[in-house]
Formats: sequence, C-alpha cells, structure tokens
Amino acid sequence: MLAEAERRYLLDLARKTIADRLGVAAAPPPARPENTAALRTHRGAFVTLHARGRLRGCIGYIQADRPIEDVVVDAAAAAAFSDFRFAPVANAELAGLSIEISVLTRPVRTGAPEEVQVGRHGIIISRGHSRGLLLPQVATEHSWDRATFLSQGCLKAGLPPDAWQKGATIEVFEAEVFGEANA
Repeated sequence: MLAEAERRYLLDLARKTIADRLGVAAAPPPARPENTAALRTHRGAFVTLHARGRLRGCIGYIQADRPIEDVVVDAAAAAAFSDFRFAPVANAELAGLSIEISVLTRPVRTGAPEEVQVGRHGIIISRGHSRGLLLPQVATEHSWDRATFLSQGCLKAGLPPDAWQKGATIEVFEAEVFGEANA
C-alpha cells in the first residue's frame, strides 16, 4: 500500500509529465516523499485519463523492471499521446483531465474461472498470441457479473467471448486504485 503522500506524488508526477510533453508551463516538479521504499519497488501500473467523465486514454504496464515512479511517467505519457483509440491530448484539454493510477500486484494464473472475484481482481485472458487485460474497476463501473467480465476480457483479447470456457488462460491481479478526485 502506498502512503497518501506517495499517491499524491505519483498523481502530480503524471500530470507534470503530460504538461511537460505539451510544453505547458507547469508547477515545479513535485517533491518526492523522503525515505519511501514503496516508490522504488518494481510494480506494474496503468494511468487512466478521463475528460468530462469519459475515458480519454489508458495505457500501462503489467509488470515492471523499473521503479513504480518511472512506470507512472511512461504510462502517463503513453495514455496521453499514444493510446491508439484517441487523438493525442491537446493543450486545451489538460486542465479538464482527471488522472487515475492503478498500481498492480503480480498476475497469478487461476485454477478455475470461479476464482475471479469481481471488484477485487483484474483479469488477463490469453490464448496463443492474443491477450486482453481489464482492470478491476472496469467490472464494477459497468456492473458486470463474473461471466460478463470474463467474456469482455476475451473480446478485448480478440478472442470469442466464450474462450474463457474453452481453454484460454486466465490470470488475476489486484490493483491499488487512486485518482485526483480521491487523492
């Protein structure tokens, strides 16, 4: 678990990363909390951007070979400028963006689909070269049950919606989710 100061730091770091890429004069770099081992841990993370209550970008890394603060910097830039579903964020949008960060635990393969706990687990569904990931909050935001969540994970992977019942690999992870609205 991250301390409140660490969460605030990561959110400020994500916003500054986007502002810097846009060339917008922003506040000085956020003050890094002292003596924090949590920010040096190697963890996967996703940065999700919302504008006017709608998804505006979401990119992340399932596992990381670098400290979480470096992962957040890369994910923030990618969510703002490289999510193929959206045009790059423009200067005029920056003030209206809401940033959410999901810090992930290491994925673990499930023994059975019944082990997936909606609202607690994120999922990774894979078969062959196809792979789809859904963060834990996606299921609760859409009021999905387990079967719908798993089917949507299959669709995100480009697989038939029932692939989770027909041999696709299911991995679960948990996420510590925080955003500017609840920081």
